[in-house]
This record gives sequence, structure tokens and C-alpha cells, in this order.
Amino acid sequence: MIVTIVFYGLAAIGLIVSLIKSKEKTKIALKKAWKAFDNILPQFLGIILLIGIILSLLTPQQISQVIGEDSGWIGVLIASVIGSVTLIPGFLAFPLAAALLDNGAGYMQIGAFVSTLMMVGIVTMPVEFLYFGKKATFLRNGMGFVFSMLVAVVMGVLL
Repeated sequence: MIVTIVFYGLAAIGLIVSLIKSKEKTKIALKKAWKAFDNILPQFLGIILLIGIILSLLTPQQISQVIGEDSGWIGVLIASVIGSVTLIPGFLAFPLAAALLDNGAGYMQIGAFVSTLMMVGIVTMPVEFLYFGKKATFLRNGMGFVFSMLVAVVMGVLL
């Protein structure tokens, strides 16, 4: 809570300094920021809705059974496959991961989920084939998957 207040305070101070230096540039920057927020809002609301649906359909016990600490490597594989085929931006993945952790998911499983979500793109493979070729696409996704398993191991050891 304190860290959040500090960051908001720093942002407010930065905004005030910017306004003092140049009101016009600050207005332009605020308009661009609002446009970016407006573009992100539908995705953000969609993920909040998705989280709500997931948490209403699955009990913490069910989440814990599938991707909880006791699910072991089976849970890591399930979480990594889900992360590999899901297309969610990073700024939405972390709140989803936090909600899953709060409802019984394990750190190792969430580490695998988030890292595959960011590094493996099954859904985007057709586009990657066009730009990078099949060999490079499979290599990139394969290395991302292996690295995600390493992330899960490190998370399991450290946490």
C-alpha cells in the first residue's frame, strides 16, 4: 500500500513538473495516454470478466487440484499448455496470475503459466510462419517452452 502511494505521488509530482515546463506538451501527452488507456480498456474489462467467470465456475479447491502446489509436474504441464495456447497481454496476465494464486494455484505452476503465456504463441504461429518461417517459429516456441519449464523449476526451488 505504501509503495503504491509513493508511486502515485511521484507520478503527480512528475505531472506537475511537466505542466510547469510546458502546458501544451503535457496536454498532448495526457491525450495520448487517454487514447492508449481507451484502447486497452476493452481487453482489460474482458480479462476481468474472464477472471470473474473462472472464479465463479471453479472453486479454490478445484483450482488447487489442477494447478495447485500438490498437482506437481502434471499441474505445471497443464498450466504451461494453457499459457501456450492463450493470447493475453502481459499487463492482464499478472492480475490473472495473482487471482489464481489467491485461489489455490501453486507458484511453480503460475510461473510456468505466465512464462509460456509471454514466450510461447501457439495461436500466433500462422503469422510467425509467414514472417519467420516454420523452422524459426518452432525453434523460438520450443526454446520458450523449455525456458518456461526452467522458470517453473526455479520458482519451485525458491518459493
